[in-house]
Amino acid sequence: MVYSLTYRRPSRVSSRGSLNGDEKQKSINGSVNSGSSGLSHGIPEALSFDRIISGGTCPPCTTRDFMNYLKYIELAAENLQFFLWHRDYTKRFNSLPESERVLSPEWTGDQINEDNQTRAKRVNPNTAALFKGTDFASDPQVAEKEKINNPFFTPPRTPNDETKEARESMESYDESITSGGKTNHTQRTSGAFQSAGLKWKPLTVQPYREEISRIISIYIAENGSRQLNLSSKERNALLHALQNTTHPSAFREVITTVEWSLRCQAHPNFIRWTICNGNRPRVVFARGLGVGGIVGGLIAAILITLSSAGRAWRVLSIIGFLIGISTLIAAWKGMCVVLHGMHHRHLRPWELFTTDDEPSGFDMKSDSYDSIATQDTSNSYEDEPWVAKYDRRNVVRKIFDREVWIQEPALRQIQDTIFLQSLLGAFILSITIVGIFCAFPKGGYF
Repeated sequence: MVYSLTYRRPSRVSSRGSLNGDEKQKSINGSVNSGSSGLSHGIPEALSFDRIISGGTCPPCTTRDFMNYLKYIELAAENLQFFLWHRDYTKRFNSLPESERVLSPEWTGDQINEDNQTRAKRVNPNTAALFKGTDFASDPQVAEKEKINNPFFTPPRTPNDETKEARESMESYDESITSGGKTNHTQRTSGAFQSAGLKWKPLTVQPYREEISRIISIYIAENGSRQLNLSSKERNALLHALQNTTHPSAFREVITTVEWSLRCQAHPNFIRWTICNGNRPRVVFARGLGVGGIVGGLIAAILITLSSAGRAWRVLSIIGFLIGISTLIAAWKGMCVVLHGMHHRHLRPWELFTTDDEPSGFDMKSDSYDSIATQDTSNSYEDEPWVAKYDRRNVVRKIFDREVWIQEPALRQIQDTIFLQSLLGAFILSITIVGIFCAFPKGGYF
């Protein structure tokens, strides 16, 4: 069974950072609704984002494959790591006893404005009437004149000053790290809070405060090992919220940005990339075979046309055109028709050198995922052993790398559809080309 012949694989989605929070939330809701209604933007429901994250897919479309793609191809594995941690954290927080959950109240956006208003100096009306006409009156003109004449007046800090202070705070922290000093997660969290211009320490009696401190130092703080791509406004707002509560709602704005990036950018690109069943050398080799088949068909058609053979013999050249054009169309979409004939795919470079004795690095079924997500380690892979080993492999060996069967039925169905489209397109073009050659008169040269 295949999809419609008008099927188109997902388009490559580039980064779009100009959307605000409401627009991103609408995109997320639209993605969820369209994903549950069948085929959406070249992605079937069986390969939807929620289906992959919930573990309802088979290799090579599992959560682990998605994580590997983000780590090795998109270089943005921290988004999925943080998203999975937040989902697990929300579940654990909601399962806490009521007596512990009340220590961390829900955080709303209105609280930010309320906190800013409470910082402003408020004068009691009775007090203002009492000091009216004196030097202590809070008259705006008097206050402005006092600012000019008072040599000890300190002007309010500008956002640039706060940014400078935040940068100096983080630089001083980095210097303490590079100098060999031992700094724990709590100390780094304090530096992260200071980078937002907030001075008071968070409440330590709130549930999961230590875990939140680790998350801040890894994903939120500047120069964190898995720092998220957040704006300064989003980072400061999140740090301000986490100083007051450890409730999952404190991450609402940030998790919206992360989820939008995963659903609307990374997920379509992952499906598009997964459709390719061969590595780049194999796809280039398949394109060469396609061009060779077309050239072979042209040579056969020209020779038969120039010979004394009947016009019916010129139809034989359709074999070369059909094979060459179909192979070229499939290779243009990243598929090798030979591998597809067996429903095989090449192993990825990071999969080639993995043994059963080596840790996989990510396992959704593992009970220790929280420790994996909160590891203070970078997602960089340049030092992994497989990089040097794969670079030393010659081109011929890469073309004929190890293969494995594709287990995901929906992915095989997509590839069957693309293969059928390539055959249909090749058949139409081949008939057209052969018809042109059949229109020429007999050459009779040999």
